[in-house]
Amino acid sequence: MEQNHDVGGQWLYQPNVEEEDTLGKTKILKVHSSVYSSLRLASPRETMGFSDFPFTAKEGRDSRRFPGHEELWLYLKDFCKVFGLRDMIRFNVRVEFVGMVNEDDDVKRWMVKSVEKESGEVMEEVFDAVVVASGHYSYPRLPSIKGMDLWKRKQLHSHIYRVPDPFRDEIVVVVGSSMSGQDISIELVKVAKEVHLSAKSLEIPPGLTKVIEKHQNLHLHPQIESLEEDGRVIFDDGSCIVADTILYCTGYDYKLPFLESKGRVEIDDNRVGPLFEHTFSPYLSPSLSFVGIPRKLIGFPFFESQAKWIAKLLSGKTSLPSSDQMMQSISEFYLSREADGIPKRNTHDIADFNYSDKYADYIGFPHLEEWRKVLCVSAIVNSIENLETYRDSWDDDHLLQKTLQDPYFTQEIPSV
Repeated sequence: MEQNHDVGGQWLYQPNVEEEDTLGKTKILKVHSSVYSSLRLASPRETMGFSDFPFTAKEGRDSRRFPGHEELWLYLKDFCKVFGLRDMIRFNVRVEFVGMVNEDDDVKRWMVKSVEKESGEVMEEVFDAVVVASGHYSYPRLPSIKGMDLWKRKQLHSHIYRVPDPFRDEIVVVVGSSMSGQDISIELVKVAKEVHLSAKSLEIPPGLTKVIEKHQNLHLHPQIESLEEDGRVIFDDGSCIVADTILYCTGYDYKLPFLESKGRVEIDDNRVGPLFEHTFSPYLSPSLSFVGIPRKLIGFPFFESQAKWIAKLLSGKTSLPSSDQMMQSISEFYLSREADGIPKRNTHDIADFNYSDKYADYIGFPHLEEWRKVLCVSAIVNSIENLETYRDSWDDDHLLQKTLQDPYFTQEIPSV
Protein backbone atom coordinates (compact mmCIF):
# COMPACT_ATOMS: atom_id res chain seq x y z
CA MET A 1 0.00 0.00 0.00
CA GLU A 2 1.52 3.29 -1.15
CA GLN A 3 0.00 6.66 -0.30
CA ASN A 4 1.37 8.41 -3.40
CA HIS A 5 0.63 7.90 -7.09
CA ASP A 6 3.97 6.29 -7.91
CA VAL A 7 6.91 4.44 -6.42
CA GLY A 8 9.93 6.19 -4.96
CA GLY A 9 9.04 7.30 -1.43
CA GLN A 10 11.39 10.17 -0.59
CA TRP A 11 12.69 10.15 -4.14
CA LEU A 12 9.29 10.92 -5.64
CA TYR A 13 9.76 14.70 -5.81
CA GLN A 14 6.81 16.80 -4.63
CA PRO A 15 7.27 20.42 -5.75
CA ASN A 16 3.96 21.70 -4.37
CA VAL A 17 4.26 22.24 -0.62
CA GLU A 18 1.89 25.18 -0.11
CA GLU A 19 -0.68 23.15 1.84
CA GLU A 20 1.87 21.75 4.30
CA ASP A 21 2.35 23.33 7.73
CA THR A 22 5.68 25.18 7.50
CA LEU A 23 7.01 23.40 10.59
CA GLY A 24 5.23 20.10 9.98
CA LYS A 25 3.19 20.35 13.16
CA THR A 26 0.33 18.13 12.01
CA LYS A 27 -0.40 14.48 12.78
CA ILE A 28 -0.74 13.56 9.12
CA LEU A 29 1.53 15.31 6.62
CA LYS A 30 0.24 16.29 3.20
CA VAL A 31 3.76 16.06 1.73
CA HIS A 32 5.91 12.94 2.20
CA SER A 33 9.08 13.82 0.31
CA SER A 34 11.63 16.22 1.79
CA VAL A 35 13.73 16.32 -1.40
CA TYR A 36 14.54 19.81 -2.73
CA SER A 37 14.87 20.67 -6.41
CA SER A 38 18.66 20.87 -6.64
CA LEU A 39 19.42 17.87 -4.43
CA ARG A 40 22.09 15.52 -5.74
CA LEU A 41 23.18 12.21 -4.26
CA ALA A 42 25.87 12.39 -1.60
CA SER A 43 27.14 8.89 -2.46
CA PRO A 44 28.49 7.75 -5.83
CA ARG A 45 25.88 5.92 -7.87
CA GLU A 46 27.92 2.73 -8.26
CA THR A 47 27.73 2.08 -4.47
CA MET A 48 23.95 2.35 -4.28
CA GLY A 49 22.44 -0.37 -6.46
CA PHE A 50 20.62 -3.53 -5.40
CA SER A 51 22.53 -6.81 -5.70
CA ASP A 52 20.93 -7.79 -9.02
CA PHE A 53 20.37 -4.34 -10.56
CA PRO A 54 23.38 -1.98 -10.75
CA PHE A 55 22.66 1.76 -10.74
CA THR A 56 24.43 2.45 -14.02
CA ALA A 57 24.12 5.49 -16.28
CA LYS A 58 21.42 5.32 -18.95
CA GLU A 59 21.64 6.99 -22.33
CA GLY A 60 19.67 10.23 -22.50
CA ARG A 61 19.41 10.55 -18.70
CA ASP A 62 21.48 12.12 -15.93
CA SER A 63 24.75 10.22 -16.31
CA ARG A 64 26.69 12.07 -13.61
CA ARG A 65 28.41 9.98 -10.98
CA PHE A 66 26.48 11.90 -8.29
CA PRO A 67 23.21 12.45 -10.17
CA GLY A 68 20.21 14.53 -9.20
CA HIS A 69 17.32 13.04 -7.24
CA GLU A 70 15.20 12.34 -10.33
CA GLU A 71 17.74 9.85 -11.62
CA LEU A 72 17.45 7.73 -8.47
CA TRP A 73 13.67 7.85 -8.73
CA LEU A 74 13.93 6.62 -12.35
CA TYR A 75 16.25 3.83 -11.20
CA LEU A 76 13.60 2.67 -8.71
CA LYS A 77 10.92 2.86 -11.43
CA ASP A 78 13.14 0.77 -13.72
CA PHE A 79 13.69 -1.77 -10.94
CA CYS A 80 9.95 -2.12 -10.37
CA LYS A 81 9.25 -2.48 -14.08
CA VAL A 82 11.93 -5.11 -14.72
CA PHE A 83 10.83 -7.28 -11.80
CA GLY A 84 7.09 -6.74 -12.25
CA LEU A 85 6.56 -5.12 -8.86
CA ARG A 86 4.01 -2.47 -9.82
CA ASP A 87 1.24 -5.06 -10.04
CA MET A 88 1.75 -5.77 -6.34
CA ILE A 89 1.33 -2.15 -5.26
CA ARG A 90 -1.91 -0.34 -4.49
CA PHE A 91 -1.22 3.31 -5.23
CA ASN A 92 -2.99 6.35 -3.71
CA VAL A 93 -3.87 4.27 -0.64
CA ARG A 94 -3.03 5.78 2.73
CA VAL A 95 -2.84 3.46 5.73
CA GLU A 96 -4.59 5.04 8.71
CA PHE A 97 -4.56 2.25 11.26
CA VAL A 98 -2.68 -0.99 11.90
CA GLY A 99 -3.61 -2.96 15.02
CA MET A 100 -3.78 -6.50 16.36
CA VAL A 101 -6.96 -8.48 15.87
CA ASN A 102 -6.08 -11.21 18.38
CA GLU A 103 -3.79 -9.62 20.94
CA ASP A 104 -3.74 -12.62 23.30
CA ASP A 105 -2.98 -15.31 20.71
CA ASP A 106 0.55 -16.50 20.03
CA VAL A 107 0.05 -16.07 16.27
CA LYS A 108 -0.87 -12.45 15.69
CA ARG A 109 -3.08 -11.13 12.90
CA TRP A 110 -3.48 -7.50 11.93
CA MET A 111 -6.37 -5.22 11.05
CA VAL A 112 -5.29 -2.68 8.43
CA LYS A 113 -7.57 0.28 7.81
CA SER A 114 -6.77 2.29 4.69
CA VAL A 115 -8.29 5.09 2.62
CA GLU A 116 -8.35 5.30 -1.15
CA LYS A 117 -7.30 8.94 -1.54
CA GLU A 118 -9.22 9.77 -4.71
CA SER A 119 -12.57 8.14 -3.91
CA GLY A 120 -12.37 8.41 -0.13
CA GLU A 121 -13.34 4.75 0.17
CA VAL A 122 -12.34 3.23 3.51
CA MET A 123 -11.16 -0.39 3.55
CA GLU A 124 -10.68 -2.69 6.53
CA GLU A 125 -8.74 -5.88 5.91
CA VAL A 126 -7.09 -8.54 8.06
CA PHE A 127 -3.56 -9.76 7.27
CA ASP A 128 -1.22 -12.40 8.69
CA ALA A 129 1.74 -10.01 8.66
CA VAL A 130 2.59 -6.34 8.26
CA VAL A 131 5.92 -4.92 7.07
CA VAL A 132 6.37 -1.23 7.88
CA ALA A 133 8.55 0.56 5.31
CA SER A 134 7.19 4.09 5.64
CA GLY A 135 10.47 6.01 5.85
CA HIS A 136 11.74 8.50 8.41
CA TYR A 137 12.62 11.69 6.55
CA SER A 138 9.23 13.40 6.59
CA TYR A 139 8.28 14.51 10.11
CA PRO A 140 10.40 17.55 11.08
CA ARG A 141 12.49 17.38 14.24
CA LEU A 142 12.59 20.87 15.70
CA PRO A 143 14.85 22.40 18.35
CA SER A 144 13.49 24.01 21.48
CA ILE A 145 14.48 27.69 21.35
CA LYS A 146 13.36 30.40 23.75
CA GLY A 147 10.91 32.74 21.99
CA MET A 148 10.35 30.42 19.03
CA ASP A 149 6.56 30.54 19.37
CA LEU A 150 6.53 34.35 19.62
CA TRP A 151 8.81 35.09 16.65
CA LYS A 152 6.48 36.66 14.10
CA ARG A 153 8.55 36.36 10.95
CA LYS A 154 8.92 33.39 8.60
CA GLN A 155 9.94 30.05 10.11
CA LEU A 156 10.05 26.79 8.17
CA HIS A 157 11.68 23.39 8.25
CA SER A 158 13.76 22.13 5.33
CA HIS A 159 11.05 19.47 4.81
CA ILE A 160 9.23 22.04 2.68
CA TYR A 161 12.27 23.83 1.20
CA ARG A 162 12.34 23.35 -2.56
CA VAL A 163 14.01 26.28 -4.37
CA PRO A 164 15.97 29.37 -3.24
CA ASP A 165 13.94 32.04 -5.10
CA PRO A 166 11.46 32.84 -2.26
CA PHE A 167 14.44 33.94 -0.14
CA ARG A 168 15.85 36.45 -2.61
CA ASP A 169 17.36 39.54 -0.89
CA GLU A 170 16.40 38.18 2.54
CA ILE A 171 18.50 37.73 5.66
CA VAL A 172 18.17 34.01 6.37
CA VAL A 173 19.26 32.02 9.42
CA VAL A 174 19.89 28.34 8.66
CA VAL A 175 19.78 26.23 11.82
CA GLY A 176 21.83 23.04 11.55
CA SER A 177 25.10 22.43 9.73
CA SER A 178 24.79 18.81 8.66
CA MET A 179 24.26 17.74 5.06
CA SER A 180 21.03 19.57 4.19
CA GLY A 181 22.06 22.69 6.14
CA GLN A 182 25.32 22.88 4.21
CA ASP A 183 23.71 22.18 0.83
CA ILE A 184 20.90 24.68 1.28
CA SER A 185 23.22 27.39 2.64
CA ILE A 186 25.47 27.04 -0.43
CA GLU A 187 22.39 27.45 -2.63
CA LEU A 188 20.93 30.38 -0.68
CA VAL A 189 24.09 32.54 -0.75
CA LYS A 190 23.50 33.06 -4.47
CA VAL A 191 20.16 34.83 -3.93
CA ALA A 192 19.87 35.90 -0.28
CA LYS A 193 21.26 39.14 1.09
CA GLU A 194 22.90 37.27 3.97
CA VAL A 195 22.94 33.66 5.16
CA HIS A 196 23.74 32.98 8.81
CA LEU A 197 24.51 29.33 9.56
CA SER A 198 23.92 28.34 13.19
CA ALA A 199 25.87 25.23 14.20
CA LYS A 200 26.17 23.16 17.38
CA SER A 201 29.93 23.48 17.13
CA LEU A 202 32.14 26.10 15.51
CA GLU A 203 34.69 23.38 14.80
CA ILE A 204 33.60 22.71 11.24
CA PRO A 205 35.03 20.55 8.42
CA PRO A 206 37.61 22.13 6.10
CA GLY A 207 35.21 21.97 3.17
CA LEU A 208 32.65 24.15 4.94
CA THR A 209 35.41 26.54 6.02
CA LYS A 210 36.40 26.98 2.35
CA VAL A 211 32.79 27.76 1.41
CA ILE A 212 32.45 30.40 4.16
CA GLU A 213 35.74 32.03 3.17
CA LYS A 214 34.59 32.13 -0.46
CA HIS A 215 31.20 33.78 0.14
CA GLN A 216 31.20 37.14 1.94
CA ASN A 217 27.48 36.88 2.70
CA LEU A 218 27.76 33.50 4.48
CA HIS A 219 28.43 33.69 8.22
CA LEU A 220 28.93 31.01 10.88
CA HIS A 221 27.35 31.32 14.35
CA PRO A 222 26.96 29.17 17.45
CA GLN A 223 23.53 27.94 18.51
CA ILE A 224 20.63 30.33 19.02
CA GLU A 225 20.00 31.47 22.57
CA SER A 226 16.68 33.22 21.90
CA LEU A 227 14.34 34.67 19.31
CA GLU A 228 12.84 38.11 19.96
CA GLU A 229 9.47 39.44 18.83
CA ASP A 230 11.10 42.33 16.97
CA GLY A 231 12.87 39.90 14.62
CA ARG A 232 16.19 39.66 16.42
CA VAL A 233 18.02 36.36 16.59
CA ILE A 234 20.41 36.23 19.56
CA PHE A 235 23.18 33.63 19.48
CA ASP A 236 24.94 31.93 22.39
CA ASP A 237 27.99 34.19 22.05
CA GLY A 238 25.84 37.31 22.51
CA SER A 239 25.95 38.32 18.83
CA CYS A 240 22.67 39.32 17.25
CA ILE A 241 21.10 39.87 13.84
CA VAL A 242 17.64 40.82 12.58
CA ALA A 243 16.43 38.09 10.22
CA ASP A 244 13.60 37.71 7.73
CA THR A 245 13.49 33.90 7.81
CA ILE A 246 14.65 31.02 9.97
CA LEU A 247 15.11 27.73 8.13
CA TYR A 248 15.47 24.67 10.35
CA CYS A 249 17.71 21.96 8.87
CA THR A 250 17.48 19.97 12.07
CA GLY A 251 16.60 16.49 10.91
CA TYR A 252 13.55 14.30 11.26
CA ASP A 253 11.58 12.33 13.81
CA TYR A 254 10.58 8.71 13.52
CA LYS A 255 6.80 8.55 13.66
CA LEU A 256 4.32 5.72 13.20
CA PRO A 257 0.97 7.49 13.65
CA PHE A 258 -0.97 4.55 12.18
CA LEU A 259 0.49 1.79 14.38
CA GLU A 260 -1.27 0.56 17.52
CA SER A 261 0.97 -2.09 19.07
CA LYS A 262 -0.35 -1.89 22.66
CA GLY A 263 3.01 -0.56 23.82
CA ARG A 264 5.10 -3.34 22.27
CA VAL A 265 6.79 -0.92 19.84
CA GLU A 266 7.21 2.67 20.97
CA ILE A 267 9.26 5.71 20.00
CA ASP A 268 11.26 7.29 22.80
CA ASP A 269 13.49 10.23 21.87
CA ASN A 270 13.73 8.93 18.30
CA ARG A 271 14.53 5.38 19.36
CA VAL A 272 12.08 2.93 17.80
CA GLY A 273 11.93 -0.11 19.96
CA PRO A 274 12.55 -2.50 21.26
CA LEU A 275 13.57 -3.95 17.88
CA PHE A 276 15.92 -6.87 17.35
CA GLU A 277 18.53 -5.75 14.80
CA HIS A 278 16.37 -2.66 14.07
CA THR A 279 13.90 -4.97 12.30
CA PHE A 280 11.83 -7.29 14.51
CA SER A 281 9.74 -6.74 17.62
CA PRO A 282 10.62 -9.48 20.13
CA TYR A 283 6.97 -9.65 21.15
CA LEU A 284 5.26 -9.33 17.76
CA SER A 285 7.58 -11.07 15.33
CA PRO A 286 7.39 -12.54 12.82
CA SER A 287 4.06 -10.87 12.03
CA LEU A 288 5.35 -7.29 12.45
CA SER A 289 8.65 -6.12 11.00
CA PHE A 290 10.34 -2.92 9.83
CA VAL A 291 12.48 -2.06 6.80
CA GLY A 292 14.62 1.05 6.53
CA ILE A 293 14.91 2.28 10.10
CA PRO A 294 18.75 2.32 10.33
CA ARG A 295 20.57 5.41 9.08
CA LYS A 296 24.13 6.19 8.05
CA LEU A 297 24.80 3.05 6.04
CA ILE A 298 24.73 2.11 2.35
CA GLY A 299 20.96 2.04 2.14
CA PHE A 300 19.67 -0.08 -0.72
CA PRO A 301 21.90 -3.15 -0.21
CA PHE A 302 21.07 -3.09 3.50
CA PHE A 303 17.33 -2.71 2.91
CA GLU A 304 17.57 -5.62 0.48
CA SER A 305 19.12 -7.80 3.19
CA GLN A 306 16.33 -6.77 5.58
CA ALA A 307 13.69 -7.67 2.99
CA LYS A 308 15.27 -11.08 2.37
CA TRP A 309 15.42 -11.88 6.07
CA ILE A 310 11.75 -10.92 6.50
CA ALA A 311 10.72 -12.92 3.41
CA LYS A 312 12.60 -16.01 4.61
CA LEU A 313 11.00 -15.70 8.03
CA LEU A 314 7.45 -15.27 6.72
CA SER A 315 7.86 -18.19 4.31
CA GLY A 316 9.05 -20.49 7.09
CA LYS A 317 12.60 -20.89 5.76
CA THR A 318 14.24 -19.49 8.88
CA SER A 319 13.38 -18.59 12.45
CA LEU A 320 14.30 -15.96 15.03
CA PRO A 321 15.84 -16.40 18.47
CA SER A 322 13.41 -16.56 21.39
CA SER A 323 11.81 -13.36 22.66
CA ASP A 324 14.06 -13.43 25.74
CA GLN A 325 17.17 -13.86 23.61
CA MET A 326 16.15 -10.99 21.35
CA MET A 327 15.49 -8.72 24.34
CA GLN A 328 18.88 -9.64 25.79
CA SER A 329 20.55 -8.72 22.49
CA ILE A 330 18.69 -5.40 22.39
CA SER A 331 19.67 -4.58 25.99
CA GLU A 332 23.32 -5.29 25.22
CA PHE A 333 23.13 -3.10 22.13
CA TYR A 334 21.60 -0.20 24.08
CA LEU A 335 24.30 -0.51 26.75
CA SER A 336 27.06 -0.50 24.14
CA ARG A 337 25.64 2.66 22.55
CA GLU A 338 25.46 4.30 25.96
CA ALA A 339 29.05 3.27 26.73
CA ASP A 340 30.14 4.85 23.45
CA GLY A 341 28.46 8.13 24.43
CA ILE A 342 25.86 7.93 21.66
CA PRO A 343 22.63 9.77 22.58
CA LYS A 344 19.40 7.78 22.55
CA ARG A 345 18.10 9.86 19.63
CA ASN A 346 20.96 8.46 17.50
CA THR A 347 20.26 4.81 18.34
CA HIS A 348 19.67 3.94 14.68
CA ASP A 349 22.72 5.79 13.29
CA ILE A 350 24.97 2.88 12.33
CA ALA A 351 28.02 4.32 10.52
CA ASP A 352 29.71 0.91 10.49
CA PHE A 353 30.19 -1.35 7.46
CA ASN A 354 30.79 -4.30 9.77
CA TYR A 355 27.21 -4.06 10.99
CA SER A 356 25.89 -4.59 7.45
CA ASP A 357 28.06 -7.70 7.15
CA LYS A 358 27.01 -9.01 10.57
CA TYR A 359 23.38 -8.49 9.59
CA ALA A 360 23.89 -10.30 6.28
CA ASP A 361 25.29 -13.32 8.11
CA TYR A 362 21.91 -14.00 9.73
CA ILE A 363 20.54 -15.12 6.36
CA GLY A 364 23.57 -15.86 4.23
CA PHE A 365 23.29 -12.59 2.31
CA PRO A 366 26.59 -11.53 0.67
CA HIS A 367 28.81 -9.10 2.55
CA LEU A 368 29.24 -5.61 1.16
CA GLU A 369 31.80 -5.75 -1.60
CA GLU A 370 35.10 -4.15 -0.67
CA TRP A 371 34.82 -1.71 -3.57
CA ARG A 372 31.51 -0.37 -2.20
CA LYS A 373 33.16 0.37 1.13
CA VAL A 374 36.27 1.93 -0.42
CA LEU A 375 34.34 4.17 -2.85
CA CYS A 376 31.90 5.23 -0.13
CA VAL A 377 34.69 6.24 2.25
CA SER A 378 36.55 7.99 -0.58
CA ALA A 379 33.47 10.12 -1.33
CA ILE A 380 32.98 10.99 2.35
CA VAL A 381 36.63 12.07 2.72
CA ASN A 382 36.37 14.17 -0.46
CA SER A 383 33.15 15.84 0.76
CA ILE A 384 34.79 16.77 4.07
CA GLU A 385 37.66 18.48 2.24
CA ASN A 386 35.84 19.81 -0.84
CA LEU A 387 32.22 20.40 0.09
CA GLU A 388 31.30 22.50 -2.91
CA THR A 389 33.01 20.38 -5.59
CA TYR A 390 33.15 16.74 -4.45
CA ARG A 391 30.19 15.67 -6.57
CA ASP A 392 31.94 16.81 -9.76
CA SER A 393 35.63 16.36 -8.98
CA TRP A 394 37.33 13.36 -7.35
CA ASP A 395 40.68 11.62 -7.23
CA ASP A 396 39.58 7.97 -7.00
CA ASP A 397 39.08 7.43 -10.72
CA HIS A 398 41.60 4.57 -10.70
CA LEU A 399 39.45 2.81 -8.09
CA LEU A 400 36.30 3.51 -10.06
CA GLN A 401 37.68 2.07 -13.32
CA LYS A 402 38.81 -1.07 -11.51
CA THR A 403 35.41 -1.35 -9.83
CA LEU A 404 33.53 -1.16 -13.11
CA GLN A 405 35.31 -4.37 -14.23
CA ASP A 406 33.75 -6.26 -11.30
CA PRO A 407 31.29 -9.04 -12.29
CA TYR A 408 28.59 -7.04 -10.51
CA PHE A 409 28.68 -4.45 -13.29
CA THR A 410 29.07 -6.94 -16.12
CA GLN A 411 26.11 -9.15 -15.09
CA GLU A 412 23.31 -9.45 -17.60
CA ILE A 413 20.46 -7.15 -16.57
CA PRO A 414 16.93 -7.58 -17.97
CA SER A 415 16.05 -4.64 -20.22
CA VAL A 416 13.49 -2.10 -19.07
